[in-house]
Amino acid sequence: MFFSGKVYPSIFLLLVACHPAIENHDHVEEAPPLQSENQEVEPRLVPALEVPQEPKVTLNLPEELYNYANPELPAHFEVETLGFHGQLPLVDTDNTPNHNPTTDAGATLGRVLFYDTNLSKNGTTSCASCHVQEYGFSDDRVLSQGFDGGETERHSMGLTNARYYSAGHFFWDQRAETLEDQVLMPFQDPVEMGMTLESLVEAVKGQEYYPDLFMAAFSETTIDSRRISLALSQFVRSMVSYRSKYDQGRAQVNSREQNFPNFTEEENFGKALFVLPPPMGGFACFVCHQGEGFIPQEATNNGLDSDSSLDAGYGEVTGLARDMGTFKVPSLRNVAVRAPYMHDGRLDSLDAVMNHYSR
Repeated sequence: MFFSGKVYPSIFLLLVACHPAIENHDHVEEAPPLQSENQEVEPRLVPALEVPQEPKVTLNLPEELYNYANPELPAHFEVETLGFHGQLPLVDTDNTPNHNPTTDAGATLGRVLFYDTNLSKNGTTSCASCHVQEYGFSDDRVLSQGFDGGETERHSMGLTNARYYSAGHFFWDQRAETLEDQVLMPFQDPVEMGMTLESLVEAVKGQEYYPDLFMAAFSETTIDSRRISLALSQFVRSMVSYRSKYDQGRAQVNSREQNFPNFTEEENFGKALFVLPPPMGGFACFVCHQGEGFIPQEATNNGLDSDSSLDAGYGEVTGLARDMGTFKVPSLRNVAVRAPYMHDGRLDSLDAVMNHYSR
């Protein structure tokens, strides 16, 4: 595949169109869910939470809960117009388990847990420290910084549309069977947050704002790691991108192969290159980045390294030769704000990504 002339910037413009101007999380949060007593909080789109142990921390939640449970998803999430390689409508790839449906109260509890720095060993780091809304719930650092200044082994994956991955596995190497498993692992990582499940539960119990939130979410005040996992998973699954410029255009046509009325000529050209197979004049990018979420439904190897032993990825988990050097791939939605790219953050811009695929 070789990108030249008009082709390269056209695909770039399509990827930018998949990023809403103000939407990294459709439930726009004007202030963090927690704040220190007497602290003035200016309205802002991106919560940047650093909660000290003192002074006392209080809740800062809206009177009416966000609609996490039943967002009005666009009709094109329910259809698949291409259908190549067994691609499914986006809603059919939802990994939400029957035992953990998203509720407004459950996701609200998860939101507070997600931003609470009290849940790290020294009270400095939260889930949101490495998964920042401004960066598509990823990190602008190549490797994220843990509670004590150490660096993570891989780049922080963007969480947008995490619910739409039918395999249901998480982390770049898919070592977590489910999202419910994954959300507890960073707490226990010695670099990331430095806790144990026991110390995590005690830290949650130590904050006076949690009993009411657990009661609202689970109809009882019992705090344990299972309920923490359920609530966090609900919040992460609520991070759905569906109001971008791409979605506005897609809603006006019957198929994503058609030109979008709100796209420029160059954006439509880039979209055609992305979604069409070579016999129809495209590059078939959609074969990997599938459907309306632009999400591969299995771990893939995109040729970053000729030697998979440098990082075996999913192969390290399964031990199978076919999985060596393969990795889970996040949705391309919000990709314009998610630099750096790849599992190790080696590519610092979309220009660099295009150059990789033009080799």
